[in-house]
Amino acid sequence: MNAKQLITIVGPTAIGKTSLSIKLAQEFNAPILSCDSRQFYKETNIGTAVPTEEEQNQAAHYFIQDRSIFDDYNVGQFERDAIDLLDKLFKSHQVVIMVGGSGLYVDAVLKGLDYFPDIPPEIREQLNIELEQNGLLFLQEKLKSLDLETFNSIDIENPHRVIRALEVCLGSGKMYSSFKNKAKPVRKFNSIKIGVKADRQIIYKRINQRVDSMLENGLLKEAQTVYAYKHINALQTVGYRELFSYFDGNFTLEFAISEIKKNTRRFAKRQMTWFKRDPKTIWFDYLTNSTKIIEAIKRAF
Repeated sequence: MNAKQLITIVGPTAIGKTSLSIKLAQEFNAPILSCDSRQFYKETNIGTAVPTEEEQNQAAHYFIQDRSIFDDYNVGQFERDAIDLLDKLFKSHQVVIMVGGSGLYVDAVLKGLDYFPDIPPEIREQLNIELEQNGLLFLQEKLKSLDLETFNSIDIENPHRVIRALEVCLGSGKMYSSFKNKAKPVRKFNSIKIGVKADRQIIYKRINQRVDSMLENGLLKEAQTVYAYKHINALQTVGYRELFSYFDGNFTLEFAISEIKKNTRRFAKRQMTWFKRDPKTIWFDYLTNSTKIIEAIKRAF
């Protein structure tokens, strides 16, 4: 094994990726790079299922609570930071483990992103005003007239996607689709992607159990500490958004908890849809002994 190897572990939330990553890290004497975009922030811990102190002591971890929710951080910046870090880690390690459930962030490291020009923030602000005043249909029609290809290819029911496409069109004077599918960079490492899966009902049961455990461990108090900053993008995520609605008086606590579980299940479904797109992923049932997974990885080197 001469080439540097990046072993990536993917799968739905609550499936056991963290424990597997530590076992692989110990087997291959490898550090762990987290690409879970929810775990970057030091102000949140319980609701983002950050690896415990004990888990982090078993292997070197990177991109875990290394920035603030007040930092403006996106997937493009993560790609650059992660590749720079990998260049350094591969000087002293043959293998690095990457783990997380954020599919776009995984793809950013493994494949590279489509790059878009910097857009003045006031364009997005104006589009958000138009969304609030005129509704999503108004923005959909605007996108349709500016970039039909993008209109036909994105989820036009997702206002974030529509606004992102529109701001590029308006800010650059070019179609959003013209920036897509350009040549991607060649990585200096080999990549093996391991997927962890289970039957849907098992995943849902594990999610429900995890949410209950988070609440027992103080999720409500944690959400209260960041409630004043609920508008920040880093907090627009499952587990906090629902509790903010409870603090606002819009939800009962019981309903907020049920919404966390429901929305986490939906998130897990989207994760699996994303990860199953890659035919090169080697899938294992969540109960598979790590020894068998390690053997499969060694055969793939």
